[in-house]
Amino acid sequence: MLPAPALLLVGLILGLIILLPARRLQLAGFSRRTIATYAFCLWALAFFMAVRPFAARFLIPILLIAYLAPFVVAPGRLSAIVTRGRGGRSGPGRPGAGPPQIKNVTPPDQPIEPE
Repeated sequence: MLPAPALLLVGLILGLIILLPARRLQLAGFSRRTIATYAFCLWALAFFMAVRPFAARFLIPILLIAYLAPFVVAPGRLSAIVTRGRGGRSGPGRPGAGPPQIKNVTPPDQPIEPE
């Protein structure tokens, strides 16, 4: 049995709206699996809220943060946040490099000359 045409329309519109942040994540270099998981979870939460709005007070802030995060946070920073747990402190430009070396900027001591 097919769902009502109105539910199909809501699901389709939500899917098209969710493609915008998914594209932003793709441009940031995320894997297909990560983007698909993000899009599916966001779509499922939004569709659940559209069908059963009793949890709207709880779901609206979650949906807003999840939807707007790819637009607000720079792509490099977003991928650094996501990959932080996997490889320690390696950033997007330094895979597995570890912490940066400390540069000595203290001027050398001058020899003391007698007067």
